[in-house]
Amino acid sequence: MWGFLKRPLVVTADINLSLVALTGMGLLSRLWRLTYPRAVVFDEVYYGQYISFYMKRIFFLDDSGPPFGHMVLALGGYLGGFDGNFLWNRIGAEYSSNVPVWSLRLLPALAGALSVPMAYQIVLELHFSHCAAMGAALLMLIENALITQSRLMLLESVLIFFNLLAVLSYLKFFNCQKHSPFSLSWWFWLTLTGVACSCAVGIKYMGVFTYVLMLAVAAVHAWHLIGDQTLSNVCVFCHLLARAVALLVIPVVLYLLFFYIHLILLFRSGPHDQIMSSAFQASLEGGLARITQGQPLEVAFGSQVTLRNVFGKPVPCWLHSHQETYPMIYENGRGSSHQQQVTCYPFKDVNNWWIVKDPGRHQLVVSSPPRPVRHGDMVQLVHGMTTRSLNTHDVAAPLSPHSQEVSCYIDYNISMPAQNLWRLEIVNRGSDTDVWKTILSEVRFVHVNTSAVLKLSGAHLPDWGYRQLEIVGEKLSRGYHESMVWNVEEHRYGASQEQRERERELHSPAQVDVSRNLSFMARFLELQWRMLALRSDDSEHKYSSSPLEWVTLDTNIAYWLHPRTSAQIHLLGNIVIWISGSLALAVYSLLSSWYLLRRRRNVHDLPQDAWLRWVLAGVLCAGGWAVNYLPFFLMEKTLFLYHYLPALTFQILLLPVVLQHISDHLCRSQLQRSVFSALVVAWYSSACHVSNTLRPLTYGDKSLSPHELKALRWKDSWDILIRKH
Repeated sequence: MWGFLKRPLVVTADINLSLVALTGMGLLSRLWRLTYPRAVVFDEVYYGQYISFYMKRIFFLDDSGPPFGHMVLALGGYLGGFDGNFLWNRIGAEYSSNVPVWSLRLLPALAGALSVPMAYQIVLELHFSHCAAMGAALLMLIENALITQSRLMLLESVLIFFNLLAVLSYLKFFNCQKHSPFSLSWWFWLTLTGVACSCAVGIKYMGVFTYVLMLAVAAVHAWHLIGDQTLSNVCVFCHLLARAVALLVIPVVLYLLFFYIHLILLFRSGPHDQIMSSAFQASLEGGLARITQGQPLEVAFGSQVTLRNVFGKPVPCWLHSHQETYPMIYENGRGSSHQQQVTCYPFKDVNNWWIVKDPGRHQLVVSSPPRPVRHGDMVQLVHGMTTRSLNTHDVAAPLSPHSQEVSCYIDYNISMPAQNLWRLEIVNRGSDTDVWKTILSEVRFVHVNTSAVLKLSGAHLPDWGYRQLEIVGEKLSRGYHESMVWNVEEHRYGASQEQRERERELHSPAQVDVSRNLSFMARFLELQWRMLALRSDDSEHKYSSSPLEWVTLDTNIAYWLHPRTSAQIHLLGNIVIWISGSLALAVYSLLSSWYLLRRRRNVHDLPQDAWLRWVLAGVLCAGGWAVNYLPFFLMEKTLFLYHYLPALTFQILLLPVVLQHISDHLCRSQLQRSVFSALVVAWYSSACHVSNTLRPLTYGDKSLSPHELKALRWKDSWDILIRKH
């Protein structure tokens, strides 16, 4: 029974020394002197701000992508003990002693380093040779643009890591499918595929391109599985269910989890609050929550309110009025009502306050008990500081002549009676008896006389309107739009009928404790919508470029310049690798087209297993390049060279696949294979030489003269060579 104690316990393991060596070289190339330069490099000025917000738990909104990528960078800051105190306002600014530069750059560098052995494993899982796998990994290792991008506090290397992890996991799952379906390793790799896809999407929206590719490949394989007559219906159903859970349900759950953690961490008010709705702002600590805490929930007749436009574009603003009137005659010769101006003002101001008046009573105070305003009630909106009622009539708006002018009514004793009755409609009501609620209710005001709806046009008034935003009355027949919807942001119960006392009331809110905590799903949906709808500054940048310039490497980005020497860091790729990758893609396309035409004529140039291997490699590698590159032609945003790096990695994977295919299937004799191998070695040596030549611009640790710098840019070197001859 105890016989096993008489013998030593022995554990054996297979260790791929090539994989270990590639991992070590990847770590060395990415981690060497990682803290240099100890200064803000290019987009570190952008991501660093968000890391500081995480450290201080301050809410922010970034339209570049979901929060997982920012949280990865913030994790590096947290592990390094960063307190968030650094002013991220200038590229090239020296980091202060409290900024853990090594820790902040560590995770992107690790992701870049691990992409090297991952490329090796992907090519092996595609069932190509060890030499082809080593070739792919070594190309990833020496590619200068990938090295530069992964050594900084940027997200492209992390995105590439999860893209490659998704491809590798699916290939391992697919290979397990052939001999051990539903095994532990089968479940592990299938689940990891979904997790990696979700992480890629969570880093940047660009990750969805690879996710869609993996879904398409999985769908094709599932379709073939359905046609497998050796499997029972129950077995096929289990296969499909497992794939649906792993590749659809798990990524969605993880995506929601990223936002949940993001919103849990960022609970304090910050500089981006104004973009969000009043309800969202009130859920944050400080800011609007501090102002609205204790406000009455139900709006009653006599309530004093500020009305915020829900649309929030071109800027968030509040319904506003002031003593000035519309000009008698506009610049284009049209006349106005000369009534008091009504605008939308993008700042908090005492002139943003309005009193909800019962048209049947003269009182401007809340009765006891309060009479709540409900959906469908008639109201008058009285401007708090001037006591004039919100009015519209059949007079063209100043900048929108097809809409009605909105004003506060002044009685000039002429034939223009007041038309100041409005019907309240709660857009997000649960029933027709709903009560108008502070912050929560989204309402619109329909003019009783003309059926026009109070709307923000978004146009800026001229100087006579202080460049504030135009408010108009829009006919209901022209359709619904968010610019017609308003919500109460600040709310007080008015208690004084006297104007002087009422003006003092506008600065002293009543205190009634009411909880307005939004659910996670409500906050998630609003945040996701704002991220997708928010348009960032699309102006031209000095280093912006077009997708056509990326393929030929006809552009670069100067990331950093030493303030005292000429040492600098550029995002500049290895021209040998980039051009070779494009040629490999063209060769693959031509060969595949030729093979397909021949197979249509029932001529099979490749054995079936070699053909399937060739097709799968092309779908994943050439397809990965296509889905990560071609969509940029449709994007109306400022683009940079680094946007091409995920597509480039798929080209690098394809390159040794094509080379091995040429050697195995197109070189007919041993002599041809030997000559071709010699050419491949010479080509790879040239790629290594170019990589070493560009090293000063990759690491930025050597001063360069203007002539040396120009010689390192391949386009400039080519121009110099042409001029010499």
